Amino acid sequence: MLGVLMLMGLWGLHASPAAAQQKIGYVDSEYILNKMPEYATVQQKLDQLEQKWRKEIEAKKETVQELQQTFQSRELLYTEQERAEMKESIRKARTEVESLRERYFGPKGELYTQQKQLMRPIQERVLSAVEEVATARGYDYVYDKSGDFLFMYAREQYNLSDAVLRELGINVERQQQSGR
Repeated sequence: MLGVLMLMGLWGLHASPAAAQQKIGYVDSEYILNKMPEYATVQQKLDQLEQKWRKEIEAKKETVQELQQTFQSRELLYTEQERAEMKESIRKARTEVESLRERYFGPKGELYTQQKQLMRPIQERVLSAVEEVATARGYDYVYDKSGDFLFMYAREQYNLSDAVLRELGINVERQQQSGR
């Protein structure tokens, strides 16, 4: 038993230098995506959808405001039943605006669904290229610098972003940029 423990202890000592030699790289996915022509196309399509839906919601909001103004200017002329009907009509119109806003821009809204659907092929291509570059260059880990993962320091020599772009078939001449 003691021999096994000693053997495990020696193995542990030999394993730690190997663990210290793991190779870690990073990419800046925001930088990569911004260099991809198909990303710009997808972003433009999403922006157009968003603008179209915002206009639709604004038009409905204006209709609600017009109903409200009409009601306020003629409130004294309405019977009790007409007032109740107008208030209900205004309430329904407001509910419709909120429902439309939720349908388009809510957490599970159409904008989110479209973004997920249109971006998935691009994200899969980038991930595949990252895996290809990491494997070819012997990296054990590759992190995304532009995500929630925070780097306090990153040596530029380990930035694999341009290699990933080349793997994607995008020729890029990297310009010196501060803050990267």
